[in-house]
Amino acid sequence: MTVIHQPEQHRFVAGSEGEQAMLEYHTDNKTINFHHTFVPPSMRGKGIAEKLVRAGLSWANEQQLTIEASCSYVQKFLR
Repeated sequence: MTVIHQPEQHRFVAGSEGEQAMLEYHTDNKTINFHHTFVPPSMRGKGIAEKLVRAGLSWANEQQLTIEASCSYVQKFLR
């Protein structure tokens, strides 16, 4: 499944228009806060949330942003 960055909506998405998993974030100066991850029930158990988080963290690192996570799922990847 392809992950698409939608910077105008401050999110990364995967899936179709009917059902989309997403990782949402806020940016402020040189800091990014990943604050919400959602995967619809029909898409769960397929590793989609992990793909979203890895794509988001990769992009944030490329942009040299300081990474924060108020989302508990994303926090697991920052330890």
